[in-house]
Amino acid sequence: MTGVQTCALPISEGPNQISRENGSRRMVVQANVRGRDLGGFVSDAQDRVGQIALPAGVYLDWGGQFENLKRAEERFSLVIPVVFVLIGVLLFLALGSFAEAGLVFACVPLALIGGALALLARGMPFSVSAAVGFIAVSGVATLNGLVLMQAIRQRLTAGLPPREAAIEGASSRLRAVLTTALVAIVGFIPMALAHGAGAEVQKPLATVVIGGLLTATALTLLVLPTFAAKAVRHRPTDAA
Repeated sequence: MTGVQTCALPISEGPNQISRENGSRRMVVQANVRGRDLGGFVSDAQDRVGQIALPAGVYLDWGGQFENLKRAEERFSLVIPVVFVLIGVLLFLALGSFAEAGLVFACVPLALIGGALALLARGMPFSVSAAVGFIAVSGVATLNGLVLMQAIRQRLTAGLPPREAAIEGASSRLRAVLTTALVAIVGFIPMALAHGAGAEVQKPLATVVIGGLLTATALTLLVLPTFAAKAVRHRPTDAA
């Protein structure tokens, strides 16, 4: 009877899969970020990892949602200035006056301040969805300011003094401005209070829109007529 001789191999732990990319071994380390912003977390992680001396031939590459965030920030750095420039140009074309266009455009900064304060009050970081909310609230604030300014110009054209034109114009458009703002605010409340799937995208956007509309509406109804009464020139009645 012939015996079979076996050789016992040493047993050791190792990776169950070896991935390669561009001819090099690749190892993926994943993490889910909760309780803070993604950009700040990755920045702190990069500072900590940067203190470690890596062996020769080893390098790190940060990707995933952080990579998408960086791409979105680069796009928004171009889109947001273009949007503001277009808003200013359209206001000038609609009103025909740099002074009046500037008064209406003043609604935009206060809307942005209101959105930023709302994010701060709720402890939310700036994100891509929040940036979209800033763009949306800027459009609504500009629309309300344009409606109010056109009403004041109509009273000036009719021959009213600037102060009376500002008061009557604001009073006549009070319901329209409040309706536009309240409809948007009420519509975004469920998104601001969401807790299910997709809430991390909905909540910053809704928070920015609600906070921005609150401050922008106050500016439109109170501050804009006051400055319009002093800055807008009296427009005589058109000859028949």
